[in-house]
Amino acid sequence: MTVYVIADIKVTDDFWLADYADNVHNIVERHGGKYLSRSGNITTAEGEGLDTTLIALIQFPSMEAVQAFADDPEYTKYREARQSGSITRLHIIDDTDIAGTIPYLPKG
Repeated sequence: MTVYVIADIKVTDDFWLADYADNVHNIVERHGGKYLSRSGNITTAEGEGLDTTLIALIQFPSMEAVQAFADDPEYTKYREARQSGSITRLHIIDDTDIAGTIPYLPKG
């Protein structure tokens, strides 16, 4: 089942950004993942805006693939740098429809 990682990041110290941006997408790809967006162009259409610097949306083929990426020893130094230089909220959602009324999505 396809899953999506939504990374909502507020950068507090940008020392890690360039190295992370240059390298982590290769680790993501190695685990079957694909960035759908990694953008700072955030517009709040409704509700209160988030105090966010960037949002990344990453597609993975399964929750197991996300876990393999997160556990990859090569990713450890990048994760630790991101964690020390940002406030990050990571959300994982699947590709289901909770209401079950969208015919092309599995019922969630």
